[in-house]
Amino acid sequence: MPAPFAVILAHRTKTKYNTMRKKWGKSSEKENTHMNLSGKNFLKLLDFTPEEIRYLIALSAELKEKKKNGIAHDDKKGKNIALIFEKTSTRTRCSFEVAAHDLGMHVTYLDPSGSQIGKKESIKDTARVLGRMFDGIEYRGFGQEIVEQLAQYAGVPVWNGLTNEFHPTQMIADMLTIQEKFGTLEGIKFVYMGDARYNMGNSLMVTCAKLGMDFVACTNKKYFPNEALVATCREIAAETGATITLTEDVSQGCKDADVIYTDVWVSMGEPTEVWEERIHDLLPYQVNAKAFSYAKDTAIFMHCLPAFHDLDTTVGKEIHEKFGLTEMEVTDEVFESDRSVVFDEAENRMHSIKAIMYATLE
Repeated sequence: MPAPFAVILAHRTKTKYNTMRKKWGKSSEKENTHMNLSGKNFLKLLDFTPEEIRYLIALSAELKEKKKNGIAHDDKKGKNIALIFEKTSTRTRCSFEVAAHDLGMHVTYLDPSGSQIGKKESIKDTARVLGRMFDGIEYRGFGQEIVEQLAQYAGVPVWNGLTNEFHPTQMIADMLTIQEKFGTLEGIKFVYMGDARYNMGNSLMVTCAKLGMDFVACTNKKYFPNEALVATCREIAAETGATITLTEDVSQGCKDADVIYTDVWVSMGEPTEVWEERIHDLLPYQVNAKAFSYAKDTAIFMHCLPAFHDLDTTVGKEIHEKFGLTEMEVTDEVFESDRSVVFDEAENRMHSIKAIMYATLE
């Protein structure tokens, strides 16, 4: 893993959870509509209770409904936020910018060429400068320790747009999407296929554990999540009624699945040389019609995007030229099928990020 989990897990919330899973079902969402998260950083979902996570999902749905109905919700007029992007993104940047404008805020975007963070100016100093000018700061980049240090020194809410270890804003969008499709999160069997060692596998396992879901990492054992994080999630699961399963068996892993999820096999910033190894190891875990044949008839396909499901991208064409593959982590058949909810999921990034900013800004 890019950073030791002992450091990350040391900060996790020690809150004891109510063992009655039904408390976190749909009935509790209305009860939590006024939960106070003002001033709280949004760095990883280990820092949040199940009630707080469900509150953010419910608030996302509420703000989505307002936008769909043309109801103004620019309650944050006069606020200014900074977006620090050391890794580029389509969905994350657009989601933060549209959400901020909907809330009446102004946005300053800092890409790798527009910031000296970590190069000429330390993270600590950058945090203290930006914290004097902005009401909130988003960071999307590399190690979790960077966003944790920004939050330590900024003095304003800091939001993790993605690090090597965690991707918490994606989680609220994903859970909102599942809630919309099934009407509940409780007891959902959630299968993640592919490389489960990094931000998506880690974050999904944590989220499912917190929300009483049945999480399965279905992959080559080389790509199982970090053992320390697995142990932490199993402790949480013992309180919430969730289950955590690691398996190399696709038929067993996908059996009766409600959700099958995957992500690209090589993460941003990794060298292209790792493609050959990943293809060899992970091709048996491609999400395809056979994998879905083991799932429930009502099962859905999810992907945080971008996806290599055809040859319509430069990277896709390069992979085809080198390895002869026309599809990677998911087949085009599945991606374009009625089971696929990837574009609902992408839209929900904006609504959920809006909810996160709305709830945490002071």
